[in-house]
Amino acid sequence: MKALKRKTVKKQLGLCVVLATGLIAGCETEKESTLQAQAKVSKADAQATALAKVPNATVNECELEREHGKIIWSIALNTPDSKDITEVNVDAITGDVVNVEHEKAK
Repeated sequence: MKALKRKTVKKQLGLCVVLATGLIAGCETEKESTLQAQAKVSKADAQATALAKVPNATVNECELEREHGKIIWSIALNTPDSKDITEVNVDAITGDVVNVEHEKAK
């Protein structure tokens, strides 16, 4: 009887893990879609703004996020002459460059 209870508990725990993972993934998707709905600047326009700040760069990564109360496009750029990454943050409402940071390659 105890072996049956353990098996049932393991199955229930496994199911809980699967459901929790799905809920977390769903929250992330909803959060991004909520930010997308509020953004007035498109991803392409934000990338163009960032590329204008860093000549000869290519986009490595681009994501929409809320930082310090602002919705921003965080754009990581690579340049051919360096392994370092330049991160350009573009305000997703106004299109203004909020911040530029240079990060050393690890």
